[in-house]
Amino acid sequence: MRGEILSFDGTAGTGLISGDDGARYSFVSSSLQSPAVPAPGVRVDFVPEGEEATQILILAGGPSTVGVAGGLSAPTDTTVAGFDWQKLFLSFEGRTRRSHFWIGWLILLGVGVVANWLPIIGGLISLALIWPNLAISVKRLHDMGLTGWLIAIPWVGSIVFFMVGLVMVGMGAVAGGMTVNDYEGDPAAILALMGPGMIAFILSGLIPLIFLLWIGLVEGQKGDNRFGPNPKGE
Repeated sequence: MRGEILSFDGTAGTGLISGDDGARYSFVSSSLQSPAVPAPGVRVDFVPEGEEATQILILAGGPSTVGVAGGLSAPTDTTVAGFDWQKLFLSFEGRTRRSHFWIGWLILLGVGVVANWLPIIGGLISLALIWPNLAISVKRLHDMGLTGWLIAIPWVGSIVFFMVGLVMVGMGAVAGGMTVNDYEGDPAAILALMGPGMIAFILSGLIPLIFLLWIGLVEGQKGDNRFGPNPKGE
């Protein structure tokens, strides 16, 4: 049967194949019939045994980390020290382990800090960082067996609470009778609305932090799940 490599962890030596029959098959590197190391998108021929793929042959023309049958390295190789950094930062497919997530997050944080010091181009870099931040977070959710759409929780929650805070503070100013030239409004009325407004501002910052710690500290599912093989090989 023929199919396509969906994912492969060179460190763990495990991967996932999407067969032309529509089913998914897990495999280990020892099932490869050549020294080539597959990358996502590689076309292969294999023998299915239950939910496992065996006797895997990488078809000519497919990208791999060392080339087909031990040939020259393919130009699409993005693996460094046994880890695919391009997949970590740009792909929403598959799973990623906690250690790789934190490494990626720290790298993006460092780039973001530097970008804040750069005029004009720094803003463009910050916008570009949204994609890799989403990518590593979605794959971390996948590792936990959860849909990547949950990434909307911190974004939506933060925006909603920030807007609520603005509204509450604005209502406090109006209720206190404040104008541009009048600073002697009713302090009690101002505080009654500004207090909840400040709490809303705090929550707008806490929700993303709590979500970050959740996906970064909770252990992933053991074994394969619907998003791919366990990146730890367990």
